Amino acid sequence: MAFSDFKTIADVQKHYQIKYEEGTFIVSQDTEPPEIFLKDLEFYKETIDVFSSEASRSEIIISPLLRELYKKYYQTYAFWIQKSIFYDQVLSGTPDYIFSTKSELGKTVLEKPLVIILDAVAHGGNPQDRAASLIEAKKNDFQQGWGQCLAELVASQKILGALSVGELNSPRVAPQDIQRPVYGIVTDGNLWQFGRLQRDIFTQNIENFTIDKLSRLYGALDYLILLTENYTNNE
Repeated sequence: MAFSDFKTIADVQKHYQIKYEEGTFIVSQDTEPPEIFLKDLEFYKETIDVFSSEASRSEIIISPLLRELYKKYYQTYAFWIQKSIFYDQVLSGTPDYIFSTKSELGKTVLEKPLVIILDAVAHGGNPQDRAASLIEAKKNDFQQGWGQCLAELVASQKILGALSVGELNSPRVAPQDIQRPVYGIVTDGNLWQFGRLQRDIFTQNIENFTIDKLSRLYGALDYLILLTENYTNNE
């Protein structure tokens, strides 16, 4: 199995005994992205049909927006593009984007994955090589996207728990070692949905965000990184 084998949230819930709820953990305040990014996006929206293909959504909207966000936090976090993660034979695959803690060993080592983003909408190819994220939507199917995303969040959570006890290669992670929340985003470039896994509870944020209200979307993304930063500082 792989992340992409989970087709719905319920699939992951039943496999890993995860409870589902809806709530509000993203408190967005309108935040304008840098002016140069806004000018670039406006130019491409005026001259290119950015929603005409999967690739254009990823290359013109999703990836640039995440890279712009990363510039604010590069001293604290690492940003990965199509970096594989592996916990076991079931929980393995390649999210499109990951925000993780920075490693003291340098930029080549993935430490703790905190936010996983996989944009399966923007890619074709072998589905076994595609995970769905901590940012992802596959063929605009948000239901399947969240199934894959939640599987990736479970993998991230177990990796964090294993690292905390120095047993990454162990198939067992005690529940008390899984403390830190991990976050996911499912997007098709236009609609952005947020989720959180903490212990055995998965919470979908009630409010969704759209690219046409960019300052609110950027504020939500910024708030999500601040949530992880506050937790890091309190460890």
